[in-house]
Amino acid sequence: MVEATRNQRQITSGVMNLEDWLQSVLDAREGLDVNRLRAACELASQAEQKALATVGPWSEGRSSYLTGLEMADILLPLKVDEASLVAAVIYRSVRENQITLNHVRNQFGAEVASLVEGVLKMVAISNIHIRHDEVVLGQTSDQIDQAKKMLISLVDDVRVALIKLAERTSAIRAASKTDREKQVGLAQEVNEIYAPLAHRLGIGHLRWELEDLAFRYTDPDSYKRIAKLLDEKRTTRQAYIEEVLALLESKLMLVGVEAELQGRAKHISSIWKKMMRKGIKFAEVYDVSAIRILVESPDDCYRALGVVHNIWRNIPNEFDDYIANPKSNGYKSLHTAVIGPQGKILEVQIRTEQMHIEAEYGVCSHWQYKSNESVDRSARYERRLELLRQVIEWQSEVEQLPASSKEVLANVSLDRVYLFTPDGHVIDMPPGSTPVDFAYRVHTEIGHRCVGAKINGRIAPLNHQLQSGDQVEIVTGDDPTPRREWLHSHLGYVTTSRAKTKIQGWFLRQARQKNIEEGQRLLEVELRQLGLDQYGHQELNQTLGYESDEDLLFALGSGDLELSHVVEAIARAASILKLDSQMNLGFESERRKPGLISGIGDRAHAIAPCCQPIPGDAIAGILEDSGVVSVHMQECVEVLNADVYGRLMRLSWQDDIQEFFKVNLEVMGYDRPGILHEIAGLFVTEQINISTLHSESSRETGHVEIQMSIEVTSITPLIRVLEMIQQIPNVASVRRLAG
Repeated sequence: MVEATRNQRQITSGVMNLEDWLQSVLDAREGLDVNRLRAACELASQAEQKALATVGPWSEGRSSYLTGLEMADILLPLKVDEASLVAAVIYRSVRENQITLNHVRNQFGAEVASLVEGVLKMVAISNIHIRHDEVVLGQTSDQIDQAKKMLISLVDDVRVALIKLAERTSAIRAASKTDREKQVGLAQEVNEIYAPLAHRLGIGHLRWELEDLAFRYTDPDSYKRIAKLLDEKRTTRQAYIEEVLALLESKLMLVGVEAELQGRAKHISSIWKKMMRKGIKFAEVYDVSAIRILVESPDDCYRALGVVHNIWRNIPNEFDDYIANPKSNGYKSLHTAVIGPQGKILEVQIRTEQMHIEAEYGVCSHWQYKSNESVDRSARYERRLELLRQVIEWQSEVEQLPASSKEVLANVSLDRVYLFTPDGHVIDMPPGSTPVDFAYRVHTEIGHRCVGAKINGRIAPLNHQLQSGDQVEIVTGDDPTPRREWLHSHLGYVTTSRAKTKIQGWFLRQARQKNIEEGQRLLEVELRQLGLDQYGHQELNQTLGYESDEDLLFALGSGDLELSHVVEAIARAASILKLDSQMNLGFESERRKPGLISGIGDRAHAIAPCCQPIPGDAIAGILEDSGVVSVHMQECVEVLNADVYGRLMRLSWQDDIQEFFKVNLEVMGYDRPGILHEIAGLFVTEQINISTLHSESSRETGHVEIQMSIEVTSITPLIRVLEMIQQIPNVASVRRLAG
């Protein structure tokens, strides 16, 4: 602890010898890779020097490098692992864009990079309006409650929370060098979010330091007054404590209890809370001093308690047995209050050495980070994750909230994402929500006028899945006209029922004829893209449950019926189209692929290269002279011209096909840098393999033609990727080629 204090003074003064600091770390923690820690320090130092030469310091009087060392010093007593110390040293440099996350990953590994990235996500907490019962989007919202939920949603490794605690501790220690507004904002954040987090993790010494420092800035006059009064009574209080300890030590020796006795002054913030809670003045707070008794065993705790109560009269209702009934964060101790010498109230804590370590360092006291540890790493991480999940209870910090709010906090759902509005408020939405969902959550009119979105200040696609901590800004147009494509689930624009209902309601209110025309247009475009020119109207209507073509097209145009369902039904309905003649294809058969086709018995089959049918297409077979069945799309010219006399076969696809099928596509558009990269990127996202790709552009006309062959398992992913390509800027058309 002395070494830590010396390090703190050196870091604060800016006079830091790296080798001395590394040696102090090794003295505190054996077995660390000092070379790895040195490399992190040197990287942070070099990055800062380079940043100073170009853009200047990130904060007046603050050093990202020294802040990293201070964070590591704060974490050392918590027994965190080597990866956490390295992440702490370089975190601030990454935060200030002096080092990239990729650089960290390449030099120190994925584990360190993941920890730094996790702490970076928690920066979003600082942007929250720290207020209770604030009206957000027309509803009363407890933003502190939302902040705590966001904290849990962002963190999946308890080490991330510890690094963030260290960073906030360092920040509020240095708050005296900032302006008043920043001091108050930081103090509110620490008091409402991070001090309770430290308490919930059982890290007592950090909790009290954070609460005292926060109180210093939220109410500086009261802080200074109590601190002055405590200082004035220090000599008298010290003499009183020495008298008490001497008497108590002698009495414990008589009954054979070996104990370590400590005297301490209560924390300033706890004194203030007691004054406010009881409505009393400082002069009436008699228990500003407390003593702590550390013994060897739980039995000795109760024996020591008996000694204390025999010496002094205990105060009724001021005894708590946290050994038999530990607190929710694992805290164990005996608490009692007695009327001590001179009639002064004396607070006494009795605990074992192990209980004391757990009270000071909480969850961290249980961690082991030895290289020869036999416990599997993944199992250790699971334990840490479970410990962090316990933080969501926040039981002792939410006593002022109504019962309903406590219940929400105790059962906070981890299957929510917590998002920022542009003005810094937090709203929660289901996972998988998109900017369109967010727009309709803000206001129906905002949703109707939505034409784009910015996520964390950058333009993003409207079907981008939002993550906790994202700040979302909706770009609106003048014309309140939603896009029908939003209602097609395979495109991923809308996932919430609220948004879907609002969009469908808008289209239903439009003229019936307009919806019919739009449905016809959508269907024609989709059929043309897929190479499906014919279908049985009557059979299709019957299959989908509509009385007429107009009813079907109206449902499609209004968004009540999804386009992908119609196309799949067309493929099935096409199987009853009248088929005429046949001709010999004259190609070699592929190897037999069992389990794909129904209706061929035990005959071998081959997929026709002229039309390349895939699951979802309506198919027919032609029996070749060789005995092999060639499989075609039913609208293929070879089928339509086939001889029906014993040569044509009605076929269908079997269920649960895992085979890949080749499909040829043609994309026409207007050439620009990056268009080919964007198109190819879609297939990477959708996990669809591109077997061949050819692109040809014309400088004279500015046109580009892209032809490619892809591999899909069915028509459904094909429909989805065609729709997504059509949405890429500068793409004029995309269609499926016959062969």
